[in-house]
Amino acid sequence: MAGVKDYRNNKVAENRELIEQHVREILRLIGEDVDREGLLDTPARVTRMYEEIFAGYEVDPHEVLGVSFDEQHEELVIVKDIVYYSQCEHHMAPFFGKVHIGYLPSGKIAGLSKFARLVEAVTRKLQVQERITSQIADILDQALHPNGVMVVVEGEHLCMCARGVKKPGSKTVTSAVRGQFRTDAALRSEFLSLIKG
Repeated sequence: MAGVKDYRNNKVAENRELIEQHVREILRLIGEDVDREGLLDTPARVTRMYEEIFAGYEVDPHEVLGVSFDEQHEELVIVKDIVYYSQCEHHMAPFFGKVHIGYLPSGKIAGLSKFARLVEAVTRKLQVQERITSQIADILDQALHPNGVMVVVEGEHLCMCARGVKKPGSKTVTSAVRGQFRTDAALRSEFLSLIKG
């Protein structure tokens, strides 16, 4: 993703040979000819992909926000349409979508790119959408001590669209609210209306 540090999962790199052997064995067990030309490099490609898509295991998401800045802005700040890709921990199938974050600073703000880095750190591992939503809200609440946080995550899950009930185009939407967003319906409505625009 452009603008976001390209973390790699070093555990995958350390275990490259073993992972490649297992991928090759899985291909054989599903009925493939592992020696055919199109599959010769597949175990190595899958391993390199794992380094990237599971890079979140190498990052402490609590440290991603880094330095915060003293700023007396106390009005709503929204960072919306942060694209993410993750892997469902139940089927290891991809799911993807957008994260929308709103917060009410209480004297501290974070650099805007840090929100994208936080999303990357939380999503690039085996996950469920509900946990992603709560983790992002909790980390922002702990790191910035804002007056309120609201996170909305939209996701399309291939475990539901491409297999099982096979309902392509269906989306899952989850939300987490902290602080003033819990009690202020007008504030929640303002956030929701602004992320739709």
